[in-house]
Amino acid sequence: MPQPDPTARHVFVYGTLRSGGSNDISRFSPIPQRVGDGEIAGTLFDLGAYPGAVLGGEGRIKGEVYRIAPGLEVQLDVLEEVKPDGSGEYVRRELVVEVAGRSIACLVYEIHPSRIAGRSVIASGDWMARD
Repeated sequence: MPQPDPTARHVFVYGTLRSGGSNDISRFSPIPQRVGDGEIAGTLFDLGAYPGAVLGGEGRIKGEVYRIAPGLEVQLDVLEEVKPDGSGEYVRRELVVEVAGRSIACLVYEIHPSRIAGRSVIASGDWMARD
């Protein structure tokens, strides 16, 4: 039986990276392992072709948790336009997500606050079920 990769991390995806989304994370390599569904505290904004999450507050955002290898984390940073100085489109954060009774530390990509002005909120917190 293969041993787990000790450098693997987890990511919480809430938008186009979700299963069936336009950037479905399962298309990336190395292929991530789906751990389960989860929710985080935050507000989801509609940016047109994709959403952006602002973390915290009373709202809930629905998403999926995947175990990823370091090489995939680098690819996700590029896709999400993360910049070391925090000026990119998204900022990489880390928070704990409850999945099937387990607490899992996950990367979450939070939209830069400058990108949400005038954007509508997705009240359901579910990008895949938006109207």
